[in-house]
Amino acid sequence: MREQHAENAHQFERGTDGPRVILAGVDGSESSLRAAAYAGGLARRQGALLAVVYVQPVLVAGAALGAPVAETTDEIAEDLIAQIRAAAERVKGIFEVRWEFHTFRGDPYNGLVRAADELKADAVVVGASEQAGHRIVGSVAVRLVKAGRWPVTVVP
Repeated sequence: MREQHAENAHQFERGTDGPRVILAGVDGSESSLRAAAYAGGLARRQGALLAVVYVQPVLVAGAALGAPVAETTDEIAEDLIAQIRAAAERVKGIFEVRWEFHTFRGDPYNGLVRAADELKADAVVVGASEQAGHRIVGSVAVRLVKAGRWPVTVVP
């Protein structure tokens, strides 16, 4: 029994003293920005790190047609981080939140899963999908909930 305890002593453990990392997925939509604000409030109250994640889509078809996909998604990421910095400045001295901005490449679901795993997220917060087709196919939020790997909050 003692060997097992020593073996597991250095393993990562989730959820023992509240969340340490709260991941907010953003894509520039209104619902994702509301999700980031909600996650920021959770992080502040819990003393957790807010990891804001933007997944840059890899659009093979767009790149094949000569569309500057990487440049466009880089501009979106820069705009998102500027918005987050401005929001953090507005509440500086009133609310203090430790936050980081991360970009990952890929489709939104797999990118958020990879981000949550790499950042050792204790909770994931995303905005509700604003696309009608997702009611049939399933949104990123629904897929994250079904994965059952972290508590997932979906903000309307």
